[in-house]
Amino acid sequence: MQGDVSPFFIGPHRFDASDDEAGPVLDRRYELVPAGGERVLGRHRLPVAGYLLGPSETRRAWTLPGPVAVTVTDQRLVWVGEGSQLAVLAGGRGAGGARHRPPVRLPGLMSGQIRWQWPSRLDVLPAGPDDPAQLLIVCDALRTIRQPALALGGTPELVAELAWQVCRIVAGFRLARPHLVDLSPPEREVLARRSAAPPAGDRITLPGSLPVEFRSRDDYYRRASAPADEPPGRAGGAASGHR
Repeated sequence: MQGDVSPFFIGPHRFDASDDEAGPVLDRRYELVPAGGERVLGRHRLPVAGYLLGPSETRRAWTLPGPVAVTVTDQRLVWVGEGSQLAVLAGGRGAGGARHRPPVRLPGLMSGQIRWQWPSRLDVLPAGPDDPAQLLIVCDALRTIRQPALALGGTPELVAELAWQVCRIVAGFRLARPHLVDLSPPEREVLARRSAAPPAGDRITLPGSLPVEFRSRDDYYRRASAPADEPPGRAGGAASGHR
């Protein structure tokens, strides 16, 4: 895994994306180069962070010091930040860790992606005293009840808009790919509703998700060296919560 691919520390359990080892392909301006047939649906500059959610703790493992470029396509979400290294929080571990090679694109360039077959749910978190509103894109992981999540920050209006956009895109992506995502009739019905109208509430389930797999034993068994860092609006942890 290249050092600048993703500090998310997860890889796909399924074998549908041959370019995941290389990470998102970027042009000379460090913007995403879409794959064949891929459509760009939105571009933003947002703060991002990585969380590890569990039944008894919610830990923020990493964050970036400033907003980064976030691109939403019909196949994935990609973020790219240049000129700054990861800020690793207590108990976390950044892309400069021992199991990562140095970045090969540009010193300090960080990038990551979440393909739409991975998210199991979306959590919309209200703004806190020191944090913006956040959209958590939550994935399920193999061999553990802990869930990695990518957090996108912004105004409440922008976060609500992003949640609806991601919900609609994920639903359409899965309904159009029966060869990739095995859906039961009830799951298809739920996704059809998700693609037609914004769901109510601050937690949106996404049936048919594929689990991800942590890349290192350390990510399964490492214990936080400091108290858990909880996201705003989720006191007590989100229990059922690179790329």
